[in-house]
Amino acid sequence: MIPISRTLRQGTPLVMAILLASCSGAEDAREPTVALPSSATVVEGVGDRSAAATGDATPTVAAQRPPASSDSAAVTMVSQPAVAANPLDAQRAYAYLQQICDLGPRPTGSAAMQAQRELLTKHFEALGAQVDFQRFEIRHPRTGEVTPVVNTIVQWHPDRAERILLCAHYDTRPQPDNPRVPARSRGTVFIGANDGGSGTALLMELGHHIPTLQNTALGVDFVFFDAEEFVFNLGTRVDRYFVGSEHFARLYANEPRSFRYRWGVLFDMVGDRQLTIYQEKNSWWWRDTRPLVEDIWETARELGVREFIARRKHNVRDDHLPLRNIGKIPCCNLIDFDYPSAPRNRYWHTDADTIDKCSGESLAKVGYVVLSWLEKLPPADSE
Repeated sequence: MIPISRTLRQGTPLVMAILLASCSGAEDAREPTVALPSSATVVEGVGDRSAAATGDATPTVAAQRPPASSDSAAVTMVSQPAVAANPLDAQRAYAYLQQICDLGPRPTGSAAMQAQRELLTKHFEALGAQVDFQRFEIRHPRTGEVTPVVNTIVQWHPDRAERILLCAHYDTRPQPDNPRVPARSRGTVFIGANDGGSGTALLMELGHHIPTLQNTALGVDFVFFDAEEFVFNLGTRVDRYFVGSEHFARLYANEPRSFRYRWGVLFDMVGDRQLTIYQEKNSWWWRDTRPLVEDIWETARELGVREFIARRKHNVRDDHLPLRNIGKIPCCNLIDFDYPSAPRNRYWHTDADTIDKCSGESLAKVGYVVLSWLEKLPPADSE
């Protein structure tokens, strides 16, 4: 996760930058971008942050905002029903995030990652899901040792051929190294409550609601990607990102299968107490994913979840790139890359990314939007 502009200033040759740009997956882009091999790489968006919602440090159910006066009844009718009707449990989602963070850092191949995988397996099997694993090995970027990589796949109604992919990465970066923050302020231990933990906790909570999903035309898979950012980037070397999602995408594209993913939704950094989710630029630029983005933000508008802001901001390189470009799965990225606010994003990739910066209310709101979107998806033959 490094800003493109910073990498170019460090001396990336122009020819290499152009070659890399041709593989960036933004062929439908309205603006030219240069993509480098990085995770959550960002070109800053324009426009001021708006409609920010302050999360709650304690995992309480979302509170309704009282109307300023009797004249605000129309506003109340738009915004308050979403909070009141949300079936997701904010306290429980926050408790799941606490369980994850209590494991400590969870980099690829670590004992904490193994413990997290066991936690998820027990959790989802108890809810009635089928849990499988994609296991493979890579060389450790720093030591060269063989390192296990494991994607965890949770299936609901595995017999259904038309499926939706909901996914997140569940590894944490090996060290805090946000280039926008002075080295002395980054710390030495990266817990990854928001970056790595929030998407995982959200899917744990969402798992309580998928078995009773009223849309019986679709199967749903949760996939937890390993080695999204198993990187060290020492000196001039740039390590490989998106290892787990690329492996998953290649298997999906090349192996025989009896199902297809109609849509994919990636959750990354969705637990910020000051939640603001703009439309990620790649997700909007791609012609095959733009309808997905429009549908999700329209669902948020209908529910009154104002933290989904219908403006483009941030060009993010993330797991949705290999899913879409290699696997041909139309996939959008739900990400709050203003953590806690623009322009510094100062909690990202530092020791400040801890659970007190996150909110169960934020997790519940994002889950509510996606669950409601799932409910109203039409059967494949009616599209």
